[in-house]
Amino acid sequence: MAEHYEVFYCLENSIRELVSSQLFARHGDSWWNAVVPDAVKQNVEKNRSREQEAGVTIRSLDIIDYTTFGELGEIIQANWETFADTFNNRKAVSRVLSSLNLLRGPIAHCCPLAPDEVMRLRLAFADWFRLMS
Repeated sequence: MAEHYEVFYCLENSIRELVSSQLFARHGDSWWNAVVPDAVKQNVEKNRSREQEAGVTIRSLDIIDYTTFGELGEIIQANWETFADTFNNRKAVSRVLSSLNLLRGPIAHCCPLAPDEVMRLRLAFADWFRLMS
């Protein structure tokens, strides 16, 4: 499972970096407040507040680190004009991010993946990179 976790961690963070860097380039420092859907902002704020109220070390100062794959997909869809040159199919982006979101649970919670889920994970990775070709 460690290899799946490491690869997944890298992919998840690279997607967050892609989203934030492209929106920053287009909208500047205020991109989060200007173009992120309200539902995503509200959920992120709820997650951040829950973490702060628990008295634990916060996971990140970067607000995008509190988003899920599904929320990243919502951000991309809401700002498709920014991402249309990066991805070759709008619907496929949502589908692939949804698949990754489903696979994230067992990986993030250290549950063993069945062989067919490992295959599904590899296909989802391949699909993601195919979207950018």
